[in-house]
Amino acid sequence: MSRRTANTAVSVHPLLAERWSPRSFDATRTITEEELMSLLEAARWAPSAHNSQPWRFLVGQRGDTTYRRILATLVPGNRLWAGNSSLLVAAVAAERPENGTRHAGAAYDTGLAVAQLSLQARALGLHTHQMGGFDPERLRTSLGVPDGYRPVSITATGALAAPELLPQELRDRETAARERRPSAETFFAERWGNPLPLAP
Repeated sequence: MSRRTANTAVSVHPLLAERWSPRSFDATRTITEEELMSLLEAARWAPSAHNSQPWRFLVGQRGDTTYRRILATLVPGNRLWAGNSSLLVAAVAAERPENGTRHAGAAYDTGLAVAQLSLQARALGLHTHQMGGFDPERLRTSLGVPDGYRPVSITATGALAAPELLPQELRDRETAARERRPSAETFFAERWGNPLPLAP
């Protein structure tokens, strides 16, 4: 078991157990065209309500203009390390499609697409770190996101680098034990004797 493999209560697929969100990325590693298309294809085949596929991905590869513009929208703490990743992918949810009817589940479906990209990254030996710490309005302006589309997240993708390359505070977070809230505080069912109280 690798030092970052989750210590799960029961067995789960290795892609899930080995998925985590590093901050130390290899600044010399580039993503091949084949890898990139594999990541995006995984996202393309995510489930969505009525097969509406509300996600749109703005893809920046390190060194190009899109990458620099996405990076500039990140909060300083994220910008500190994310610039070493090979890809920055901004996920945008189409909340009001062409017919003008609000798509209430657009952000949920977009999150599923990002999750599939993240798992495909692990299958390719890569890592991702999803971020909500960015300026949505700056992203909208800088990359021309139209009305009706909401910036949801930014995902850094690349190959893992040594934690020693990070500043001490981030290095400590990079190497800290992985933890999750106990299952009994997260999942509720009568069969386990911990149902949520029902309203009268």
